[in-house]
Amino acid sequence: MRIMTLNCNGIRAAARKGFFDWISRCDFDVVCLQETKAQIDQLSDPIFHPKGYHCHYFDAEKKGYSGTAIYCKSEPEKITKGLGFLLADTEGRYVQADFEKLSVASLYLPSGSSGDERQARKMSFMKDFMKHMKKLREQDRELIVCGDWNICHKQIDLKNWRPNQKNSGFLPEERGWLDTLYDKVGFVDAFREVNQLEDQYSWWSNRGQARANNVGWRLDYHVVTPSIAEKVVSAEIYTEQKFSDHAPVILEYSL
Repeated sequence: MRIMTLNCNGIRAAARKGFFDWISRCDFDVVCLQETKAQIDQLSDPIFHPKGYHCHYFDAEKKGYSGTAIYCKSEPEKITKGLGFLLADTEGRYVQADFEKLSVASLYLPSGSSGDERQARKMSFMKDFMKHMKKLREQDRELIVCGDWNICHKQIDLKNWRPNQKNSGFLPEERGWLDTLYDKVGFVDAFREVNQLEDQYSWWSNRGQARANNVGWRLDYHVVTPSIAEKVVSAEIYTEQKFSDHAPVILEYSL
């Protein structure tokens, strides 16, 4: 089972950059997208409903903002849009597909980089989302949550970690939140189960030559239940083509 996640930073912009031509060649079983930046009625063109996939979009109330999507080759038994709290549901930040005892979700966790107010909103989201993740662990289901988590967990996950310790995305309280998610709640960073290499980044600033010099951050994760973590076959970040300021993160599972 091949699953890919990408913050596309505007699905229409990604389409113009060849994203849909690429996924048509890649044979993914599930595609998770974040920051689609489009309303459903703006996506009537067949390109946004690729052949062979069941496509589910969850847009934000605000036009041109946020939004998630999930494409599945097998038709899900159930689709859930939202998390039951305002910040997630008005901004289209979570969509989940259920298949028998496996759920795959696309998550777009808020960024706090634009100021104190946005950081406070991010921390509020994280508090409520942790409750959701705890409830999911209590269920008899396996889970793969793909998406832009907007947090680097370890020093290995960003190039310039020293000067970024006081910046959103690498704050001690954010990293501690991931510690809790992994060490206490029991989820696993699937990428690191099979790929411990340095310089594995999925986002680069548009400033300077950050992407060319690979001065990046690994913000995009597959977070999975322990049984799924045992079935990770491979993990890669695809950088040969540029569809966004993020790169696709592709994992293969022996499911």
